[in-house]
Amino acid sequence: MTGAVTMDEEIKFDRRGLVPAVVQDASTGQVLMVAWMNREALRLTRETGQVHFWSRSRQELWHKGATSGNFMNVREILVDCDADTLLVKADPEGPACHTGERSCFYRRLMEAPDDATAEATGDILEELFGVILDRRKDRPQGSYTAALFQAGEDEILKKIGEEAMEVVLAAKGQGDDRLISETADLTYHLLVLLAARGLALADVERELAKRRR
Repeated sequence: MTGAVTMDEEIKFDRRGLVPAVVQDASTGQVLMVAWMNREALRLTRETGQVHFWSRSRQELWHKGATSGNFMNVREILVDCDADTLLVKADPEGPACHTGERSCFYRRLMEAPDDATAEATGDILEELFGVILDRRKDRPQGSYTAALFQAGEDEILKKIGEEAMEVVLAAKGQGDDRLISETADLTYHLLVLLAARGLALADVERELAKRRR
């Protein structure tokens, strides 16, 4: 059973006048961040269609993306069964985290089981893209990824062309193991290109989700 609630009647703000808001990518389902809303932040979020929060550290309203340009466009807001937590489903226009990560939840406290089921979740692509972003920022000596960023986009595109041809050749008689290996190489270089252009894996996921619908 579903239904609408009104902000004043049912949402349970705490003694500080705040309610936690979990922001989720509306297309991929990934949790992007958790912050706080007061009544005014929630009102602005509903009226403008972009996420607003209350900053506890600065003690002021916070329009997410107003400074960075990484706005979050709201699709819907859900309220949990106790009416004391909000779930905001949004389309992000850039990274959610101030570190440049797609999600604030990018550090792993507990490793997933090392089996095929865990690998099939797609987490390895997120992990790889996170490493690529780190290499773009830190440029460590001896890193092939850092060297690609240093060489520039033309070099990255050249490598993508080479790897794409390797995939074709592998598919034309070099066996499945070779095809898998070359596909992995191509995927890696495509992720490097996305990072070099300031794009995110989530951008591709959203496009695929749109096509599926």
